Amino acid sequence: MASVLGLDGKLYYNTASFGTPTWTEITNVKDLDLPMEKSEADVTTRNNGGFRAVRGALKSATLSFGMVYDPTDTIWEAIRDAFMNNTTVEFAVADGAIATVGTEYFRAETEIMKFGRSEQLEQAMMSDVEAKPTYTTNGPPTWNETSS
Repeated sequence: MASVLGLDGKLYYNTASFGTPTWTEITNVKDLDLPMEKSEADVTTRNNGGFRAVRGALKSATLSFGMVYDPTDTIWEAIRDAFMNNTTVEFAVADGAIATVGTEYFRAETEIMKFGRSEQLEQAMMSDVEAKPTYTTNGPPTWNETSS
């Protein structure tokens, strides 16, 4: 794969169970960001020749995206309700169709931490969404590749 355009990326949410997911594509998404980073643990010693030394510690990920404000959209409603009721939403952020062999995707159970609204004069009314991995008995977020 040479390059992938942002418009070819896909965002899915799981409408079934963790063990047997049913991935539903969220098409009401404008721009999406998935920054991931690690905190740093200091492992500097006198043997580092005057340089700080670090090791990666805890990872963090934040899924941020915009949705056209549409209270008749059942997925928009589900995300709004998850925010209001403090329930989890499982997302898959994919570089293509999730059922296609070779597609890579980040999978995480999240809590919706932000669900705002933007009302710019010359734009569609938008909902700004931010989701972060949350505690789950199903395990941590994972990076996956679709195989046969």
